[in-house]
Amino acid sequence: MRVSDSLVIPIQNAIQELFSVSLEKIEFQVTRKEFEGDITMVIFPLLKVIKGNPIEIGQKIGQHLVENVEQVEKFNVVSGFLNIVISDTFYLHYFNSIRKTSHFGHVSESTSDKAVMVEYSSPNTNKPLHLGHIRNNLLGYSVAEIIKASGKKVYKTQIVNDRGIHICKSMLAWQKFGNGKTPESTGLKGDKLVGNYYVAFDKQYKSEISELISKGQSEDEAKKNAPIIQEAQQMLLDWEAGKPEVIELWKTMNQWVYDGFNQTYKNLGVDFDSYYYESNTYLLGKEVVQFGLEKGIFERDPDGSVWIDLTEDGLDRKIVLRSDGTAVYMTQDIGTAIQRVKDFPDVGGMVYTVGNEQDYHFKVLFLILKKLGFEWAEHLYHLSYGMVELPSGKMKSREGTVVDADDLMVEMTQTAGKIAQELGKLEGYSEEEKQRLYKIIGLGALKYFMLKVDPKKTMLFNPEESVDFNGNTGPFIQYTYARIQSILRKAEVDLTEDCVNIILQPKEKDLIKLMETYPTVIQNAAQAYSPAIVANFVYDLVKEYNSFYQAIPILPEKDEKLRIFRVQLSKKVGEIIQSGFALLGIEVPERM
Repeated sequence: MRVSDSLVIPIQNAIQELFSVSLEKIEFQVTRKEFEGDITMVIFPLLKVIKGNPIEIGQKIGQHLVENVEQVEKFNVVSGFLNIVISDTFYLHYFNSIRKTSHFGHVSESTSDKAVMVEYSSPNTNKPLHLGHIRNNLLGYSVAEIIKASGKKVYKTQIVNDRGIHICKSMLAWQKFGNGKTPESTGLKGDKLVGNYYVAFDKQYKSEISELISKGQSEDEAKKNAPIIQEAQQMLLDWEAGKPEVIELWKTMNQWVYDGFNQTYKNLGVDFDSYYYESNTYLLGKEVVQFGLEKGIFERDPDGSVWIDLTEDGLDRKIVLRSDGTAVYMTQDIGTAIQRVKDFPDVGGMVYTVGNEQDYHFKVLFLILKKLGFEWAEHLYHLSYGMVELPSGKMKSREGTVVDADDLMVEMTQTAGKIAQELGKLEGYSEEEKQRLYKIIGLGALKYFMLKVDPKKTMLFNPEESVDFNGNTGPFIQYTYARIQSILRKAEVDLTEDCVNIILQPKEKDLIKLMETYPTVIQNAAQAYSPAIVANFVYDLVKEYNSFYQAIPILPEKDEKLRIFRVQLSKKVGEIIQSGFALLGIEVPERM
């Protein structure tokens, strides 16, 4: 039992006895470093029901606890705060209970709770994944793992944007300039090959625009009249009409891309339980429009288009069906959400991992679904995140200068290898073991750097800084984990024995107190949809452990009981580092 849980009833009893008042909620906070104490009770809320001086009230409650509660050793009151000192015996008993818990901090899946579906990645099939997709995938995957650890069933999904003019641009350019090249014939990943033709289309398009402008057309006219864009628009019409040769090429090139994406996902360490494809979902939602019209939620304009008026909700009028009867993105997203609940009936909420440029879109989408009367629409969340920038400036598109996800992962692995070699701690490693270690460190650096930042913030990703072995970085934390594993390999002690009757050093007590907060950290991170909460907790734990490691002997300790306890303490810290990093999708090495 945690300290706060163990004190609630004794404090309620004390208040009842001393002041004849029954109090439901007790407010606790961490004791400030400058005061003696392990946990602090806030007295001020009591003043609503108890008349008197907060210091005197605190003194009376503190004295009552010392006299009646075994684990309370002493107390002090600072203005309206009661600082309580807890016995070593309590902390040792607590530590002995958690060190035997294999998934400490995790809550078993509740059968009574509805499942949550987390959508992430959701790429276009006309180019490879880039740096922005990396942030998206890491956030979505980590949030899914954290929600799962908090006790809910989770489904991971994505919607693949596999149709539209952008796909036709790559297809057309391949027809014109590809000479029948395939991933097999070129040795290129399929998504890279298709992406090259998207860039080739853009180059040709710009060339044709320049030529038409030189012949007297305005820029707007040239953009409309360039032959290659007209051909791409015709190809889209042919696709929508189901022209066999266009459909065949579309299927072939998309499969190239999926094969490439799957390789990237595997390297990045993310996975999915289901896939939705825009080519299957773009017609969904049209029947919902009819339902909305009948209910008076939607309204039809004289030109036949259908709208929803959200001005009373502080938003604007939004089109849900064009006058020619074709769906817009909003209609498609409405239909896809409904379809997902049909496919997974136990889903009671969804998380959409999409950049902050879509904030307004999701406000409208969620509001429409609520107005349509879906119960699960009350539990929709837009995991909005900021742009990723590099020291050299924002990521570019179309021109082929975008930061490629695969290239970045390779670069991170190479950078990690270079730094590891400079540190010179790789004696006895085979070449294969070295490469594996470089990948664990490089990807750990990338993932941690991305996830330690609050999702909503725009972030500057600095590859060199992320692989630093000091400071708030993945490698620094991984190094501490490896150090702990080294201690465990050298320790020749019986780790099964419970350690009691030990006087705890302040640094040992601080470590146990910090470990005690891990279950709350997971719940808070799940509620806030923020992996940064877990990342920064693990960093704080590692800093606390390193402070303990520097100040207190572990293996050199002569007293066997103390040596056993300190090795056990190290082992549990290592387990929590491994657990916290697993929630971020980061591996930890046994040696470094």
